[in-house]
Amino acid sequence: MSQKIDYEIAPPEQVERDLGRRLERLRLSENMNQTSLANGAGVSRRTITRLENGEGVSLDTLIRVMKALGVADRLEGLLPDPAVRPIERIRLKGRERKRARETARKPAEAWRWGEGSKGR
Repeated sequence: MSQKIDYEIAPPEQVERDLGRRLERLRLSENMNQTSLANGAGVSRRTITRLENGEGVSLDTLIRVMKALGVADRLEGLLPDPAVRPIERIRLKGRERKRARETARKPAEAWRWGEGSKGR
């Protein structure tokens, strides 16, 4: 059994290797060889090898492989749709938010000689 990875602090390369190992175990649990998976996903066998070794593949390839393995429904859990809070819905008056805005910062007041020191 492999060690659980903290995805918050793990470098991207380690996350890719872990995902590759998980996909390999899933492929093997389906009793599928790399060539069959590659054919089902419409990619080369070498691409499957690179994916399973965590050598970096495109998002398109990952989606194709997940579809071929029959686990595309798990993509929803990857980035769930953020729920709109009721108060936000009222504030936006039913419109969907399209952009993020930086919060306005109050400019710092300039320091002047003599401020903060006691008079003599």
